[in-house]
Amino acid sequence: MRYPITGGSMIIRRLAHINILADDLAAAEQFYCGVLGMERGFDFIKNGKLWGFYVKAGNDTYIEIFTNEGGPLDSSHATMRHICLEVDDIDSAIAQIRERGWQIGDKKLGGDNAWQAWMNDPTGIPIEIMQYTPQSSHFTGAPCPVTW
Repeated sequence: MRYPITGGSMIIRRLAHINILADDLAAAEQFYCGVLGMERGFDFIKNGKLWGFYVKAGNDTYIEIFTNEGGPLDSSHATMRHICLEVDDIDSAIAQIRERGWQIGDKKLGGDNAWQAWMNDPTGIPIEIMQYTPQSSHFTGAPCPVTW
């Protein structure tokens, strides 16, 4: 069922952040800051101890990482399907990630005409890096054929 849109303007300005849980905050920081090169924003402190932190994902968007208190996480129990991070140069990004000792797949052109490559964070959450092309559906509005 589609709901009618009332009013002329969008209420949402932008995606502010996503939240993920991590069994190991140090491993999460190493991946997001050390491997992906993101900058740590600020910490969350609970009862005098580190509870989590923000990492800057560009243009005032963030990934919020909290410690997991509910038992071990794995990709079969992930609370999200994946995170997609836009890059300017996917070949350079893949090379840098591999140089930093992390496994990432080769780039491929998606049905949306954007380059993509995939890896997992230490918790098992799939991470997609994407480089748009001038023909990307994101710019043209063309339908994206899917085969999954």
